[in-house]
Amino acid sequence: MEIDWERLRAAAVEAMRNAYAPYSNFPVGVAGLVDDGRVVVGCNVENASYGVTLCAECGLVSSLHATGGGRLVAVSCVGGDGEPLMPCGRCRQLLYEHGGGECLVEAVPRPLRVSELLPYAFGPEDLAAEASKEPKVPSRLLRWRGRGTVFVHPDLAAGQRVWTGYWDRSTGTDGKETGILEEAPTWGNVDDAIAWGRVRTPRVVLIDEEGKMRWVGEGDPPPDGE
Repeated sequence: MEIDWERLRAAAVEAMRNAYAPYSNFPVGVAGLVDDGRVVVGCNVENASYGVTLCAECGLVSSLHATGGGRLVAVSCVGGDGEPLMPCGRCRQLLYEHGGGECLVEAVPRPLRVSELLPYAFGPEDLAAEASKEPKVPSRLLRWRGRGTVFVHPDLAAGQRVWTGYWDRSTGTDGKETGILEEAPTWGNVDDAIAWGRVRTPRVVLIDEEGKMRWVGEGDPPPDGE
């Protein structure tokens, strides 16, 4: 997409003139070109409680979604003199979220990609990758997945309460094969230990600090004796 930087900067200057900056006297305007060709703008809006001041880019991304969404392709940010101004760190994160690393930001002597302004950025794809992670079952044990029972129980490590467990193949099978398939690592959080178990089998039993057993597997607990 061809970018008319002069037109984009003119829109940013116009937005800057509407800025509310009575405390800093530092008006900022920003204009962004969206991937469908429209232009959205924003200006800084200060507050007597300084911490809730809104940068111009906050208004920009709000306008982006209020007018139909899309992705930012290019952004021009200006100060009171109408010259290009670098977004602050927080606003670079906003631009990364709503334009990605390839979004261009007007700068001197040349426009810069957001990925240059915010290298190694954390974004939506990182959350998706983290959400998709799960404890892995060793390849040698994949044939046992879904069988047996995981028992999660408390333990001590360096004087601290931790949680661990083991995957037992003798329960929930035909009873002819016995033994522990896998010993669990240790965690400070019992939920992590339970998650480790559920990846291996829907049958997970928690043994609490008093030695009482409680079903924490998938669905309802099986009838007694099964």
